[in-house]
Amino acid sequence: MLERSRLKQLDQEYIKRSEVVRQVEDQIARVRARMDRVRHKVAVMSGKGGVGKSLVTVNLAVALMERGEEVGILDADLNGPSIPTMLGVERRPYESTPEGALPAVGFGGIKVASIELLLPTATTPTLWKAPQGAWDAVWKGTMEMSTIREFLGDVAWGALDFLLIDLPPGTGDKPATIAQWIPDLDGTVVVTMPSKVSKLVVARSIQFAQMLGLPVIGLVENMAGFCCLTCGAETELFGRPCTEEELGVPILGRIPFDCRLTLSADEGRPFVAEYPDAPAAGQFREVAAKIKEALELKKTFFDAL
Repeated sequence: MLERSRLKQLDQEYIKRSEVVRQVEDQIARVRARMDRVRHKVAVMSGKGGVGKSLVTVNLAVALMERGEEVGILDADLNGPSIPTMLGVERRPYESTPEGALPAVGFGGIKVASIELLLPTATTPTLWKAPQGAWDAVWKGTMEMSTIREFLGDVAWGALDFLLIDLPPGTGDKPATIAQWIPDLDGTVVVTMPSKVSKLVVARSIQFAQMLGLPVIGLVENMAGFCCLTCGAETELFGRPCTEEELGVPILGRIPFDCRLTLSADEGRPFVAEYPDAPAAGQFREVAAKIKEALELKKTFFDAL
């Protein structure tokens, strides 16, 4: 027979676990309620870092905004957040209201939620300190997913036409796990660059997403050649462009390299708005139009069933 003290300890552990389960269930319900007011939810992912995934996310958001869409961005890259900087959002605490935490508002009224806004300085790393005796890796994963759920469920996003989710890079389970947390995710946009290594990695990402049942809308090839600012001529930079046959998904657009892309991102002035006549800006607008068209066709198809 168990001793009385041991029974009491088991009762307390059960109560704690039950409370955690209840809190998670409540949080999931809040996520569902918030996301029901978002017409389209699109994740932006990449198989490897350094291909310009966040830069593509920001400029797609601006291109969609120019089309009259209400747009928000969830910066789900908790260890390398950069969306607020690219949209010119000043670091500040989230304002708490009865409706929830108000998202930051960036260029053109784009709503933003990012852990970057909670860090004391621009160079402060995101650290997850585990309680004494806890396994750091498990604790870190738990805290990261809890943070993403809070951004989805506790931020007062309001009614949006598009919510773009900037996923962390990599082919591990973290990007896919985050994507699976988004209720009724419309699809993913994959960003790569025209190099053999990047193509191999992004092919793994596409297969991984498809294995998990995450729909892939298409691929954006960033840095697809160099665009001369003087004559407008384009030349290859990193090799042969990707093809739909190689990766098995539509090519939504090819963004030529333009040194002003990085400069405008650093200054918080999105390239599409800053240089509207540049070839790269035209490609971003074309990609935004194709994404919207694909999602509208999908909606029409399912509405007809």
